Amino acid sequence: MRELREVADGVLVATSRRYATTSTVVVSGDQAVLVDPAWDPDELDALADAVQARGLTIEAGMATHAHHDHLLWHPRFGDVPRWASPRTVQLASEHRAELLAALGPDWPAELGEVFGRLSVAEPDPFGNADDPIMLVTHDGHAPGHSALWLPARGVLLAGDMLSDLELPLPHDPDDLATYLAGLEVLAPYVSRAKVLVPGHGTATNRPAARLEADRRYLDALIAGVEPADERCANPGMAEVHQRNVQLALRYRAG
Repeated sequence: MRELREVADGVLVATSRRYATTSTVVVSGDQAVLVDPAWDPDELDALADAVQARGLTIEAGMATHAHHDHLLWHPRFGDVPRWASPRTVQLASEHRAELLAALGPDWPAELGEVFGRLSVAEPDPFGNADDPIMLVTHDGHAPGHSALWLPARGVLLAGDMLSDLELPLPHDPDDLATYLAGLEVLAPYVSRAKVLVPGHGTATNRPAARLEADRRYLDALIAGVEPADERCANPGMAEVHQRNVQLALRYRAG
């Protein structure tokens, strides 16, 4: 994991060696909110070191959705509330065993114990009217998937949407229409954002270009045209693309 890098005022991002997964730290004074910490055990430990080195105390965590790589935690982050949307909390609880199994048999027991322990986010979980963190929930990539909107900072934490490395992933639910609807939910926030941080990939100060790239790719698939998208050549994306082609065929068939 690379060191924490400030991508916007008080918004720090570390990128994992695994799938370029991003961990985001939102700083307010000496307090911090930790979003989707990931990935490998040594990286989680290094993230705890980096937070401590900056003199920060983690007051809460956030999980954008109930996939195993977004439910991770470390005891050194503290026994603090870890918020998520109601559907994310439900899925993380109901499918805890299989989600934990997806981490592999060698996942440390101490990290398994704190995995996926979520609570339903209150309407304003941090109660900071001057610098709120708002959940923007949709079902585009996963049921109950949440982006986090920081209006005072102009920052959108998009979860597993709007990546520069990954193609759109409308595979849970396996439905293109739901994914398109999710993009429309995000669109007004993208238009106002100065910085966008995806769950996998790199932060950008051109959020609208990310949304346009996904729309352009999906529009081409729906029209039956092979899209010219450089992400198709990235590791693992050939299989994703072929599945998206099949989803587009189903979408066109009604």
